[in-house]
Amino acid sequence: MKLLAKTSRIYLMASLVTYLAVGLAFYWIIKYMIYDEVESRLKVEKRDFETYIRQHDTWTNNSYFVENKIEVYPITGNFKNEVIFKDTVITNRYEGNEDPFRQLTFYTLIGGIPYRVAIRKSMIQSYKLIEAISAALITFLGLLMVCMYVFHRRLSDKLWQPFYDTLVKIKDFDWTQNKKLELASSEITEFNELGDVLEKMSDKMQHDYKSLREFTENASHEIQTPLALINARVEQFIQAKDLGKDHTYWIEEIYHASRRMSRLNQGLLLLAKIENQQFTDQEEIDLSGQVESKLRDFEDILSHKQIKVTMRSQGTFRKVMSLSLADILLTNLLNNAIKHNLHGGEITIETGNRHLLISNTGHPLKADPESLFDRFKKESTGAESLGLGLAIVKQICDNYGLALDYQNRENIHSLKIS
Repeated sequence: MKLLAKTSRIYLMASLVTYLAVGLAFYWIIKYMIYDEVESRLKVEKRDFETYIRQHDTWTNNSYFVENKIEVYPITGNFKNEVIFKDTVITNRYEGNEDPFRQLTFYTLIGGIPYRVAIRKSMIQSYKLIEAISAALITFLGLLMVCMYVFHRRLSDKLWQPFYDTLVKIKDFDWTQNKKLELASSEITEFNELGDVLEKMSDKMQHDYKSLREFTENASHEIQTPLALINARVEQFIQAKDLGKDHTYWIEEIYHASRRMSRLNQGLLLLAKIENQQFTDQEEIDLSGQVESKLRDFEDILSHKQIKVTMRSQGTFRKVMSLSLADILLTNLLNNAIKHNLHGGEITIETGNRHLLISNTGHPLKADPESLFDRFKKESTGAESLGLGLAIVKQICDNYGLALDYQNRENIHSLKIS
């Protein structure tokens, strides 16, 4: 969820709760004030009634009390001298419906006889007033909430626009290029500070990337040159005829060690280049057709180990990536399937629209499957194995958003790219 949508939703919910609470409080205050006014008028009528009784000591229907419904009933026994307010309804004899009234009940003596007196005042107009005020209040609060929400939304859009502009530029920023990250200034201090930090970070990233790239290129050139010289001199020694058996053995060991160092250097430098995204050339590659082409490079070793290859095509697996990395990816996968295969074993290659599956027969896995893609983790104990092949495969897959899964069923080892 976007930040603006989240804050707008929170603001809307908070406003709704606040306005609802304010509306209810306002309703009860208005109702209390109206009831207080009605009860005050009923108390005045009560005093007028008591004054009339003191003057006449009798009661007859009097036009002075026509406004309010008044009932006087004689009672027997003891009574409490208390005043009671309550709501009641009386049937309208003209319309037949029940009208709401507020009733004041008290007890008094008329001619020495106790009477219960009930004075009622119609609440129809009061309720209509409450309804009108409530409707006006709800409408006003509703319009206020909508207006404040629209205002808050537009204000947030305007205030946060520099942030979203910065976010777009960061997404489009490529630290492998020489172009610097330039962010527009804002009226908001915090956004300017954020922009300054991001520009410094981008400059540092570009500087580190350039330094690391130069280092890998220099290391690749400077280390490979003496290693190639050592290999050439060692080959000359091996071909010499005046060397003893022991000398030949040690020279061969040196030769194998230098070759291993050379391949190790190449593998680690390749991993560094992949991690630093130095392979910027990209195109749509048909991995299904590419793997068939790569199989021709392994025909000799497949024939030597008598390995049977089966192709199953269920579609064409295409991916936009570097051609050189695609070649390295497929070479390492096929090399792994051949190296760890049995003599006279099988390799099955299955391709689909969204996956590439390479399965091979082999010995039971001894290592933890979770560690197969770690660097220098190898199943083979041969001196030629570096333990970097699947690590390189995993790094390439991670760079291009490909999933790499390993499965083992009945000594059938499968690597699936999807």
